[in-house]
Amino acid sequence: MTGNTLHLEPHHTQGALVSATAPGGWRMEIPAGPARRYRLAQVDDYHKLRRREFCWQPPLKLSLRARVSAIELPGTWGFGLWNDPFSLSMGLGGAAQRFPALPNAAWFFFASPPNYLSFRDDLPAQGFLAATFQAPSVAPALLALLAPGLGLAAVPGGAQLVRRALRRMVNQSAAIVPGDVTVWHSYTLDWRTDGVTFALDGKVIYSTPVTPFGPLGLVIWIDNQYAALPPSGGLRYGTLANSQPAWLEVENLMVG
Repeated sequence: MTGNTLHLEPHHTQGALVSATAPGGWRMEIPAGPARRYRLAQVDDYHKLRRREFCWQPPLKLSLRARVSAIELPGTWGFGLWNDPFSLSMGLGGAAQRFPALPNAAWFFFASPPNYLSFRDDLPAQGFLAATFQAPSVAPALLALLAPGLGLAAVPGGAQLVRRALRRMVNQSAAIVPGDVTVWHSYTLDWRTDGVTFALDGKVIYSTPVTPFGPLGLVIWIDNQYAALPPSGGLRYGTLANSQPAWLEVENLMVG
């Protein structure tokens, strides 16, 4: 399906903008602002769906062209497929009821410092990444029992224990994506049951057997958020200041 038949819906915080450009094209912009205030501009196809109703299963190929306003933008941005694992939506604002889950994702994902988004010490945890997560489905009641253990991440030495536990539950892969993200490039993600292949301008740059479990939803976003669970420190998360407005543009979006 092309971008204009994907039924993507825009979502944004106050002062941010999401606008459709050409068919299969979107521009997402967040305003300049201080830290301690979340700013998001996003389009997705799952806001009103329960996870079991998400649209996408392998085999699937996602392709688009994209560029952003600066090489190092505070926060995160990207595009791809995931199961929206960290949301706790109780149906407010028209959203479907969803409880937190373990992550499943395949996407192009940029994370600025101080983000540290790897449970493994041998994978890149910042920068522009081609990345996947694979995790089994766990009942919400069991996750609720395990959640207090995350408090160990704030205790000296506890981060290593939490990271070790997450490595056992969540398979992960990641590689740095080369190139200047401020100019137009073509990005392709080929999701199969036996792996995921990422291509830049028609050239394969990374392949991994770590493939997510579906169904997944399509998301394209830019925000000023960070989360970090580094080997040497505790869990940290919050929002970052950005001195200039920041934007992400995509075009020629196709999924099928």
